[in-house]
Amino acid sequence: MLRSMYAGISGMKNSQTKLDIIGNNIANVNTTGYKKANINFQDMLSQTTSSAQGSTGNRGGVNAKQVGLGSQQGSINNIHTQGFTQTTNNPLDFLIDGDGMFVLGGGSVDGDDGVNVNDERYYTRSGNFSFNDDGFIINADGLYLLGTDGEAIQIPPGSQDFTVQNDGSVTYIAEAGGQPIAAGNIGVARFSNPAGLEKVGGNLYLATNNSGLMETDGDGYYTPGEDGAGTLRTGALEMSNVDLSEEFTEMITAQRSFQANTRIITTSDEILQELVNLKR
Repeated sequence: MLRSMYAGISGMKNSQTKLDIIGNNIANVNTTGYKKANINFQDMLSQTTSSAQGSTGNRGGVNAKQVGLGSQQGSINNIHTQGFTQTTNNPLDFLIDGDGMFVLGGGSVDGDDGVNVNDERYYTRSGNFSFNDDGFIINADGLYLLGTDGEAIQIPPGSQDFTVQNDGSVTYIAEAGGQPIAAGNIGVARFSNPAGLEKVGGNLYLATNNSGLMETDGDGYYTPGEDGAGTLRTGALEMSNVDLSEEFTEMITAQRSFQANTRIITTSDEILQELVNLKR
């Protein structure tokens, strides 16, 4: 069979994968904290029909003769640029303006001792939070928002008011006319390679061996606005960083690439048909 036919098949598969990624980006254009993805391709192993030869005393060198065998996926990258800002005026909607991610953890309430947070950590740029019945700040899946010390943050039920500052410090007033009481400080996790994070759904990421979790002192998280971490804004959400005009342009490119590769297969098929018709 012709090598061009298999090269065309590889190109079709890669174009389809690119369309899948574009479709997912467009589907998440309104997803809070979503980071768009893109794909890069690279050529496959080439078949060498003649090796390169060095020059001699009476003739010059000869380059290698190679025939490519198609394309393959190089990498699929998550682009962690800042998303668009949507103002909500909800005091439990937070936005990180700059580098960093919110830290979430699961656990169980232990009486008056707070929450026993387990060791598994999730990270997100989606800052839409709420209170549970014990006054802990949680996300839509019930995971606890953690502070710089890795502990869950609680506003005791019945408190009169609470405030979240740009540095992540949380205070509340227990009773009318009372003084502000510190409830904790929202922590921010930083990664040397955010593209290495693993998406697990629900706007959540997990750290991997290649993401490079950066910690302040071995077991703590960054204070918003310090040591390169982004500042915290309340009453606003970070939306998706998907640009529809860019995605539709890439969609046209992927469509034409798919179409061109189908033409390769069609032309190769016509050549094979001619070979079959040599003997009638």
